[in-house]
Amino acid sequence: MSASRRSGITDELGPDGPDEPERDGPDGADLLAALLDGMDAALCAFDADGVVTHWNREAERILGWSAAEAVGRQGFAGWAVRSADAEEVQGRLLSAMHAAGRQVHEFALVTKDGGRVLVRTQSAAVPGPDGKPAGVYCAFSEVHAQIDLERSIALSEALFEDASWGVVLVDADLRPAVVNAHAARALGSGRTALLGRPLGELISQGVEELESALAHVLSEGAPPTPTEVWVTLRLPDDGGGRQERRCWRSGFVRLASPLAEEPVPLGVGWLFQDVTEAKQTEQEAAGLRFRAHQLHRAARAAAECEDPAEAATVHLDFALAGFADHAVIDLVAGEEPMRLVRAAATPSGAPGPSLLVTRGALPVRYGEGHPALQCAERTGSVRASAPGVGGAGAGGWAAARQWPEGTLYALCAVLRSRGRTLGVVTFLRGASRARFERADAMYAESVAVRIAAAVDLARVAAGEA
Repeated sequence: MSASRRSGITDELGPDGPDEPERDGPDGADLLAALLDGMDAALCAFDADGVVTHWNREAERILGWSAAEAVGRQGFAGWAVRSADAEEVQGRLLSAMHAAGRQVHEFALVTKDGGRVLVRTQSAAVPGPDGKPAGVYCAFSEVHAQIDLERSIALSEALFEDASWGVVLVDADLRPAVVNAHAARALGSGRTALLGRPLGELISQGVEELESALAHVLSEGAPPTPTEVWVTLRLPDDGGGRQERRCWRSGFVRLASPLAEEPVPLGVGWLFQDVTEAKQTEQEAAGLRFRAHQLHRAARAAAECEDPAEAATVHLDFALAGFADHAVIDLVAGEEPMRLVRAAATPSGAPGPSLLVTRGALPVRYGEGHPALQCAERTGSVRASAPGVGGAGAGGWAAARQWPEGTLYALCAVLRSRGRTLGVVTFLRGASRARFERADAMYAESVAVRIAAAVDLARVAAGEA
């Protein structure tokens, strides 16, 4: 049976009298039925007496009653609503015939299998040829579907306005299409200024890893767990070319059109949180654990050395791992003026253990103000960096201080035992490492204590103390 019955409202909307000329193709009633069946909304209609005249496929899907079972019934009483609610529902629906505009109501209907479903209806009068109400049409949908839609919209708006993490919608060309306020602040720009720009204009390092993750999500789907991405941001130009290293814990979702039969990629939803401080704290804690472990291993290895001088180099070798590129030990040979002689050093230009220098070596020709001399005189650690790090003068700075080529950063720690200054241990870093910080100085001082104890034992053994 057709989704509409050619009577009542059908006759009013599409007369098919004998005087009307014949036309090829479907008549008005068939066309109306096809249009109603093709709509996504549930639609039904009543004539002026409340008899169902139209019932489309979506109404059948929601309630289970076919058009053949629904069309021709008097209202919903006894089949589509509970008997106790029938009069109220009928009155609400038919009241639209005498009201201006659309009427919106919510009530429960009964499905064919006996279930109940809450629907939201929009109903309005259908005028006849004389202008008087000829019936009512009614569009309805499940309320939970409408609520789900409203929740989805509200969630989208909240994510892009109030979320405490970054949300970026990236299109299929891997360019931002929508950016929330938090993400704009994290990227150091305005929300509209970011739209359509390549990510490489915003990120100087880490952009390849980020774009690779986005491309993978577009083609294969989202990874099962969040991904931590380290990036270096290009901050707004203030004349200093500032850049900032950040770590973002990122989650990705592939977006596809829900309206297409086959998934059509719309882009990638990228959500991220800045976890830089937490990661730095975690890295520092891991570094401290590693250094404590190295000190423990060094103590055990040094205890096996028969020569205390060799034990000093063992402590130096264990301290170098993950800490510095080179190291030297200089011992005090005279205090007026302060003179230092080289006792041990790591090989320059090749890996290997620290080497002891032959006793009786000449004092190292350190110039006035040399960091090692300052350390011995002040009995405290000294940090030094090449001026204009990375510039042409860096090589000359290292050579002038008798350090290996490529040295950019130095950290000197004094060797003291039994109230006496025995010498200085100097740790050296090149361009592949960062400058020494205060935490590094504390570690160097811990190593210096152990080296000083070994040096003191060596002097006692040699009858020098």
